[in-house]
Amino acid sequence: MPREFEVRKEVQLPAEPEAVWEAVASGPGIDSWFMGRHEVDAAAKRIRFSLGEMRTEAEITAWDPPRRFAYRGEAAEDGTFDVMEFLVEAAEGGTSVLRFVHRGFVQDGWDDEYHESFAVGWEMYLHTLAELLAHFPGRFATYVTADGPASSASRDAWPKLLAALGLPAEPSAGQPVQFSVGDEVVEGVLDYSTPNYAGVRTEDALYRFHERSLLGMPVAVGHHLFRPDVDETAETAVWSRWLADALS
Repeated sequence: MPREFEVRKEVQLPAEPEAVWEAVASGPGIDSWFMGRHEVDAAAKRIRFSLGEMRTEAEITAWDPPRRFAYRGEAAEDGTFDVMEFLVEAAEGGTSVLRFVHRGFVQDGWDDEYHESFAVGWEMYLHTLAELLAHFPGRFATYVTADGPASSASRDAWPKLLAALGLPAEPSAGQPVQFSVGDEVVEGVLDYSTPNYAGVRTEDALYRFHERSLLGMPVAVGHHLFRPDVDETAETAVWSRWLADALS
């Protein structure tokens, strides 16, 4: 039987409400900090999401620019569904406060440990939203994702990933990062670091690395590339090879 869940987050964002709204309530904006590709059709009250072969659609239930945006996903055959809500308020100094709620019903086997991992994941995505607004104002990114080899579903893979990034076993946010991807040398700063996530910000990208052994899934990347004419297929192939080499 489906089990109800709810995740609530509140974050201070370095942008005025109109810019926050563009980031959380438009397809290009959402793609620039969250996973997958989105299409927001306010007139039809629909939001469409795709990630690989996954396709979902949701109904927009609240549309009040730049204050409130909410949508409810279609229920699956087992009764599970998701509801997302974004509440934006102006704050001092041209900043905003975002109150975010993700609730719904999941399969009954979704234990407390899984729920905690899910909630921590939202902290990473909302941090990425703040990085977008602070360092890439008015710009949109192409989302690129790739999975590591099946063997990287083990927790033992994460230290290898950090080493491939030139990072120590216990890195600290703010330290410089330099690593190679094919013939390209990537230089940036470690803008986010937890036992399950590493984020690297450069002048034209937000690179995101995910440790997913708790979910029984391999290490993955979910990057936001602020470059023109990104070839998603080619980038996915490059990062798949990089992960295979780094985690072998």
